[in-house]
Amino acid sequence: MTARTWRNLLILIALTVVGSLIGFGAVQYLRSHSTSVNRTSRLMRFLRDPQEHSDWIMPASVRCGSAPFIFPSAGYIGFIWDDSFRPGHRHQGLDIFGGQGPNTTPVLAAYPGYLSRLDDWKSTVIIRIPSDPLQPDRQIWTYYTHMADEGGDSFISPDFPPGTHEVFIESGTLLGYQGNYSGSPGNPTGIHLHFSIVKDDGQGKFLNELEINNTLDPTPYLGLELNANSGVNDIPLCATK
Repeated sequence: MTARTWRNLLILIALTVVGSLIGFGAVQYLRSHSTSVNRTSRLMRFLRDPQEHSDWIMPASVRCGSAPFIFPSAGYIGFIWDDSFRPGHRHQGLDIFGGQGPNTTPVLAAYPGYLSRLDDWKSTVIIRIPSDPLQPDRQIWTYYTHMADEGGDSFISPDFPPGTHEVFIESGTLLGYQGNYSGSPGNPTGIHLHFSIVKDDGQGKFLNELEINNTLDPTPYLGLELNANSGVNDIPLCATK
């Protein structure tokens, strides 16, 4: 059992005790946190043997029903929007695990827009969508990160070097490949894509993606139940024709 799994189990045990002492608030957290623990356990099963669980993988570029976005990268959706890994934490997007090595699983643009990559971004690009397909009077941004190795060597497409600004791209454009860069060299994440939908600040710039209140629930954009508040614990998949 991994250190993370042990930590989650210990949190659950502690919250069970606290909940019995201080009541409803802790119990509510316990209920919401338990679905994240279930997802953590299932993710570990997937990562141990991705081939055995290939039916858990969402294909890249699939559109679920009439959803406006295509799915941005093939993989198992390990964590969803508003998952909680520890008290006070709220996950701002989706973690999509390809089940392959670094620089192998392609990352695609989910929707047309204008791509930028800041000068110091080693693993990240962001795409401005001037008219939200679900609310056309506002601008939104799609955010893609972890596209580098643990040392920060980038897997982003050479078409988008550091300093790229407002390059128009179509839906399905290759952005790069899944990696495991955490932002701290030598402290890798698991190999995956973190994808989120970021709000505009009203002045034509994106808000800080690290705050969940600055992001949008991806459920209606991708046509999948991807909001942890719904209590969903199924493997997120959509029917393909």
